Amino acid sequence: MIKIYGMGTCPDCTYVEEQVKGNTMYEVIDIGTHVKYLKEFLRLRDKNSCFDTCKRIGAVGIPCFVLEDGRVTLKPEDAGLKSRTMEEEGPACNLDGTGC
Repeated sequence: MIKIYGMGTCPDCTYVEEQVKGNTMYEVIDIGTHVKYLKEFLRLRDKNSCFDTCKRIGAVGIPCFVLEDGRVTLKPEDAGLKSRTMEEEGPACNLDGTGC
């Protein structure tokens, strides 16, 4: 099973979540619903180098994917999903409007 850490208020996360609805191959974990999920995510973020750029630029690093082999990635394509395209871009999480 692929775990997806995200948040219901993140446009990139909701875009990914729509793709996996009803698919038992994925588990969506909303880090905003309970502090235990936020702590799980923060442990990943603190220890995994794939978040280095996110931390440097002040991004959260969601959606985040933990693949079946344990690898952590921020690329939906690595989890068999697609990213939002320029045509699908809408609201963004970053204050400068560049994404989440």
